[in-house]
Amino acid sequence: MLARSALVRQRPSVARRLPLQLVPARLHHSSVAATQHGGPVGNPSHRVYFSHDNVPLSPWHDIPLVANASTREYNMVCEIPRWSNAKLEVDTSTPFNPIKQDSKNGRPRYVADIFPYKGYIWNYGAFPQTFEDPDHTDRDTGCVGDSDPVDVIEVGQAVCAEGSIHRVKVLGLVALIDDGETDWKVLAIRSDDPMADRIQDIQGLETHMPGLVSATVDWFSKYKVPDGKPLNSWAFGGQAKDADYAHSVIAATHKAWSRLIHSENETGFALANTTV
Repeated sequence: MLARSALVRQRPSVARRLPLQLVPARLHHSSVAATQHGGPVGNPSHRVYFSHDNVPLSPWHDIPLVANASTREYNMVCEIPRWSNAKLEVDTSTPFNPIKQDSKNGRPRYVADIFPYKGYIWNYGAFPQTFEDPDHTDRDTGCVGDSDPVDVIEVGQAVCAEGSIHRVKVLGLVALIDDGETDWKVLAIRSDDPMADRIQDIQGLETHMPGLVSATVDWFSKYKVPDGKPLNSWAFGGQAKDADYAHSVIAATHKAWSRLIHSENETGFALANTTV
């Protein structure tokens, strides 16, 4: 693990404090701060770091996956607010895994507006303490993992901020096959959303937000086409799997993360953390 002083020296000098986030788990006082360093979104220096009582945290390794085991709720780290276009992601290669903007050919990456959609059509983020193992072939999809935390599509009414952390309820998932790799997309809703009590599963999502699942599949099928790539493909014919299936995937990818974080071999991933 990097010494704390070494980490601070590596950070850009410009910082903007984002709102405190509540994470009910092992972290004392249940408070995590997300702090923007460098320039705004669109600037190559843009980063969002996480901390607790001024101690650096990794949003990938230190934020607990499980928010409430009895209700099967999880913590989601929001990377991309709904309706925005910047491709923001937890950086798995930098110590303490700040959120950064993905780049292509040295330029910050944005997704195109694909008719009739505007940017990302939901809040988009990741489950901490999960890992889609590139050395494991999933028996259902027939493909290896994509080397990232599990992606979360949050369908609630509020637009979430970059770096915000939310307790979510899992509804189901779809399984994108991206460049021959399994890329799980878990459909979830914030536990404090006004619709959360009415939407318990994929069927409830179809009832109360008709067309959202099919729009999700359509969006992910086409979003790389403006970059000259073909349509993406899907496991299960693009059909959504239920919440129980999604929970089993989350459990399996959490075990894969546990193997990764405790590995004594060189992994190629940034594993610096404070709590594990």
